[in-house]
Amino acid sequence: MEIVLYYAPITCALAPYITLTEAKAEFEARPLNFRKGQNKSADYLKINPKHKVPLLMVDGQPLTESTAIQIWIARAFPQANLLPADPWQELKAISLMSWCSSGIHPYLSRINAPPKVCDLPDAPDSVCRLAAENLAETFGIADDMLAGREFFFDHFTAPDAHFFWCCRRATQFDFPLSDYKNCWAHFERMQGRASVRKLLAFEKEVQDGFAKAA
Repeated sequence: MEIVLYYAPITCALAPYITLTEAKAEFEARPLNFRKGQNKSADYLKINPKHKVPLLMVDGQPLTESTAIQIWIARAFPQANLLPADPWQELKAISLMSWCSSGIHPYLSRINAPPKVCDLPDAPDSVCRLAAENLAETFGIADDMLAGREFFFDHFTAPDAHFFWCCRRATQFDFPLSDYKNCWAHFERMQGRASVRKLLAFEKEVQDGFAKAA
């Protein structure tokens, strides 16, 4: 089975990189330089008209959207226990990943690029302020969910990888994540995992390569 993950630094494509690593899957990560528009090249648009990452190619077949990709990885590598075994808990894990994608990620995107939300001259400050207020609510909910726990379930699962990206991106925007002690503890705990250390080393290698090619 040939597995290729299309990836870009900083993006949420880090989550499937982490879970593929946790699963001990053999895969190729193909970096895209968004600054140079590689995600909108003719070749990439042929396989992914959405021009986003992550994109997973499995034996030449494309799969997009983080939650679907994570479910495929969990099913393809059941020994990794990337989703809870209990059917109800599995659905709750899928719900968590969907929440990361639809309930947290959009606010981070607004802070990253306010003009994509509103292009009025004085809008960026308001867009960022409102996004930060909504992030405060979401991280408060997550903080309650993580109270007394190392992970969202009784062991590491795919939602932990996606939530790690949410936390990391928030800190890159100077969001006060440390105010949410359980989220912060989860973030620090994740940084200690071998899969995350591998991801961060790979990301740095890719970024250094992009800088040299600039």
